[in-house]
Amino acid sequence: MLAACFALHADIIDRIAVSVANSVITTSDIERQIRVAAFVSGTKPDLSPAARRKTAEAMVDQQLIRRELETSHYPETEAAALDAAFDQFKKKYFHSDEEYRRALVEDGITEADVKEELNWQRTWSGFVGVRFQPAEQVKDQEIRDYFDHTVAPAARAANPDAPVALDNFRDRIVTKLMGDRQDALMEQWLTEARRRTEIIYHQEAFQ
Repeated sequence: MLAACFALHADIIDRIAVSVANSVITTSDIERQIRVAAFVSGTKPDLSPAARRKTAEAMVDQQLIRRELETSHYPETEAAALDAAFDQFKKKYFHSDEEYRRALVEDGITEADVKEELNWQRTWSGFVGVRFQPAEQVKDQEIRDYFDHTVAPAARAANPDAPVALDNFRDRIVTKLMGDRQDALMEQWLTEARRRTEIIYHQEAFQ
């Protein structure tokens, strides 16, 4: 009887939040992802219902992308690159290994969680860069329009007395516009992938 009560209690705490085809995302999966993502970015975890729902949606997209990675045989992140990213992360946010490990315990996550998150960030970045590379380069007129309507007004508002020349912002504008194109192509792909996949959000898990 006691074992049954414990099992019921565990089921209530860790319930299914999202069903994605033949796999599930639980409430504990979502909370762990929130804590790990906050840890890696040096911020405080937001466990509000809205944040948990947003994280769940991102985790669904992650599963869809992982399926694409598996079927398309994208190269995995090299161990040396992951180790370098991990070392850089620790140096950025912690003064010592002891401080880092104390923070892990306080936040209730593991080093494996941290490395997995860092690995995913690099994998995602590589996937987007390869899979959604825009076919066309940014045209001069697009650069000029973005400069005239967005960059120049903001630059003049920030420093009215300084000259504002397009050439000083060209590279950053091209990077921004190419990034916008990549984001649009990725969102189109994700929209289609979501449409082809049975995804069920269990609303009671986000109350």
